[in-house]
Amino acid sequence: MLMRTVLWLLLILVVTSEDEFTFDGFNNTNLSLDGIASISDGLLRLTNATRQTKGQAFYPIPFQFREKSSGRTLSFSTSFVFAIVSEFSDISTFGFTFCIAPTERLSGDLGQYLGLLNLKNDGNSSNHIVAVEFDTTQNPEFSDIDDNHVGIDVNEMRSLNSHTAGYFSNGDGKFNNLSIISGDPMQVWVEYDSGNMRFNITLAPLSLSKPNLPLLSSTINLSKIILDTMYVGFTASEGNILTTYYILGWSFKINGEAQPLNLARLPSLPRKTYKAKSKTMVIWLPISMSILVLATILVITHLVMRKKKFAEILEDWEQEYGPQRFTYKDLYRATNGFKDEGLLGAGGFGRVYRGVLPTSKAEVAVKRISHESRQGVRQFIAEIVSLGQLRHRNLVRLQGYCRRKGELLLVYDFMPNGSLDKFLFNQAAFGLGWSQRFQIIKGVASGLLYLHEDWEKVVIHRDIKASNVLLDSEFNGRLGDFGLARLYDHGTNPQTTHIVGTIGYLAPELTKTGKATKNTDVFAFGTFLLEIACGKRPIEPQRQGDDILLVDWVLEKWQKGAILETSDPRMGSEYVVEEVELVLKLGLLCCHPLAGARPSMMQVMQFLDGDVPLPELSPANLSAEVWASLQDEGFDNYVMLYFSSEGTMSFISEGR
Repeated sequence: MLMRTVLWLLLILVVTSEDEFTFDGFNNTNLSLDGIASISDGLLRLTNATRQTKGQAFYPIPFQFREKSSGRTLSFSTSFVFAIVSEFSDISTFGFTFCIAPTERLSGDLGQYLGLLNLKNDGNSSNHIVAVEFDTTQNPEFSDIDDNHVGIDVNEMRSLNSHTAGYFSNGDGKFNNLSIISGDPMQVWVEYDSGNMRFNITLAPLSLSKPNLPLLSSTINLSKIILDTMYVGFTASEGNILTTYYILGWSFKINGEAQPLNLARLPSLPRKTYKAKSKTMVIWLPISMSILVLATILVITHLVMRKKKFAEILEDWEQEYGPQRFTYKDLYRATNGFKDEGLLGAGGFGRVYRGVLPTSKAEVAVKRISHESRQGVRQFIAEIVSLGQLRHRNLVRLQGYCRRKGELLLVYDFMPNGSLDKFLFNQAAFGLGWSQRFQIIKGVASGLLYLHEDWEKVVIHRDIKASNVLLDSEFNGRLGDFGLARLYDHGTNPQTTHIVGTIGYLAPELTKTGKATKNTDVFAFGTFLLEIACGKRPIEPQRQGDDILLVDWVLEKWQKGAILETSDPRMGSEYVVEEVELVLKLGLLCCHPLAGARPSMMQVMQFLDGDVPLPELSPANLSAEVWASLQDEGFDNYVMLYFSSEGTMSFISEGR
């Protein structure tokens, strides 16, 4: 008698066949469980209030979802009762799904993937998965509508259609919200009609019968999603908030309506015990700790990147140059990150930026020079430091340097009025009067004399021109840019035939010897004198005919007895004729084609100061006959005047 009773009860509780089953509770049921899913006291627990876990439960036998003869996808329906019990009444993570899948062992991830899919396969058409999600967390990456919704998922976590959890009343059709994490049992009906491809989901409290109007209704063609045989089951995942997902009863049927559940026979839920402890400890503390860890990582990364950003090259032999070496960080700050707003000039030598040193607040000009070669670096830096010891009121002081990766940075005194050439050749700038020009000439001559004669070493500038003469706040001329523009040219033999300089300023003998001397500097200074007095460049391009060579033009005017006609009209009529004539003739003398016939800078200063009169000169001595005699010796007039170079540079020779 007892055995009959047991068998009768089992028959009532569990009804199964090839195309349907009904579980009014899960005692004595054979489900395929994975993760932390378990059955206890007749309840299917997809999770068990263990943080960062997942669970899966599937009916162990696959169903035939396609008609064998025609291959047509069959209709199906299911009904189940669930309850979500969280340690808090108003928050939970993450949710669960009812799903139809080709396997009973899904490789679903934790968290927002609900144990269904994972980062790699989310969205893949090869998944062949249909799911109804009951999502308790709003994930922007999946376009979730809120943190309390039901959705239809096909092969991905982004729902095809979703709706806030609730139901529509049968009488007035009013929508009623349901909190799916309330801990109260709720019943779900999922139905698919393959004929019209309608997919309906209905949700209601356990105390109500099935509403007439479904919560979700979508037209979905599942013929390419559903395979011949598929498994049905549930998946779930929970995060840091302790949550248990219960399934109390479940019925399913292929090609028909699932059997109604006997609600009276469903197992009872454990008593709800919401914890009174602060959410801060469970929710916000972990979040705060995560933010703190992330912030720490960001700070460390920032410090590492900052150190890399300001990394410099510093070798042992540079220790003695400490006072002349600047840190890259200071120069970066001084120039506001080398932004274009502070750009003073650019050219083949590099780019020059205006800056204010953070410690001394002194204004400086910072030149950035790119280099790729390490040849002669030690000698070159030693030369920079030596030039940093130059002290003359008409020289732009080189304060120091910085080496970083593939570039060299040179720090000079800042000259507020910029370079002289913009006042000579820029029509928009105001013209300099003769007294200012003569003062600039004498200043540059004095600075060049210091380089050639008065310092402990001889410095050959090699690139004297108006653009390398800078003007201070009182328009005093200061010779700058001591040719430190080509790192890899240093450490080589000064006798090299590698000619450097600027077209129009090159002495003719350079094409033969390639050796820069004080005489070649004097030649460039002579061209500079003619620039200032005439307001013209050494070579004036013409639209028609040959270009005008400044030296030839002044010579021609002198031969005609009209040398003063070459003076710059922009300087006005207020000038001393004798001084202008002196500068023009001295410029031609300094440009004498024979190096030995040029005056020294000591003699130039004596002429300019009026201590010694300028020798009697004849333009014939500087005319074409002299050039012709040089051509007979192998010089080429065209090469001498038009030779171009890649850059500019100077060198220091020991002694005098």
